[in-house]
Amino acid sequence: MILTFAEEAAAAVRTRLPGSPRVAIILGSGLADFAGNLADPVTVSYGDIPHYPQPTVPGHVGRLVYGTADGLPVIAARGRFHYYEGHSLETVTLPVRLFARLGVESIILTNAAGCVCPGWNEGDLMLITGHLDYTFIESAADPEIISGEPYHPPQLLDLARQVAGENGISIREGVYAWCLGPAFETPAEIREIRALGGHAAGMSTVPEIRAAAEEGLKVLGISCLTNYAAGMRDQPLNHKEVLDTGRRAKDTFARLVLGVLERMGIEEL
Repeated sequence: MILTFAEEAAAAVRTRLPGSPRVAIILGSGLADFAGNLADPVTVSYGDIPHYPQPTVPGHVGRLVYGTADGLPVIAARGRFHYYEGHSLETVTLPVRLFARLGVESIILTNAAGCVCPGWNEGDLMLITGHLDYTFIESAADPEIISGEPYHPPQLLDLARQVAGENGISIREGVYAWCLGPAFETPAEIREIRALGGHAAGMSTVPEIRAAAEEGLKVLGISCLTNYAAGMRDQPLNHKEVLDTGRRAKDTFARLVLGVLERMGIEEL
């Protein structure tokens, strides 16, 4: 059923676009303004796409934006839907299935995440080199870190490292832990995530990574570390802090992603 929905959604979106995107970007909390960097933008509201729900989380606008970056056709999702909003995993991954049917070859998945590493800073960007599923939906066993092909292809990670180095952008690298939400993780959970090898914790992205791999898309994951995870600082966590830090990091984030898109446009990946 979800593949039929993806076909119908893609057919509706295709009629609104002047071309076929090669790269897709899903923009996380506080990062939606990146879409303003695309030239000649064409916007499609989620409400005009069959089978698409509206996001309910602040910072997730609910629009697709098609445009170009250095001539490369790109489609950006300003907002995502989460499992904790009551959606099925099939619905959560519908945008990825849609993008694949529009002809997208590569996808950049971004998110706002809680920092699990004491020596790192709020506002740091982290390349996702691996992930672990801390939701326990499928198993009560301790999750293992998943890295390498087809989920985290070294070629795109190397490209992002090169862009960061050439532009003087300091980046972290690490493992992203997917947690259920919507409540922030407890200090005990954060300690366990760190013990399992996690560097950042968030409530999205891993289902999209899996779906992108199934669709044969090349995946690059980037986390913006918008806050310290629970128990690491003597202050309460809130979503406003997540949005505010994401906006403060938006210029550095844009330079990194635009640099990656530029390289994608001139290199065979």
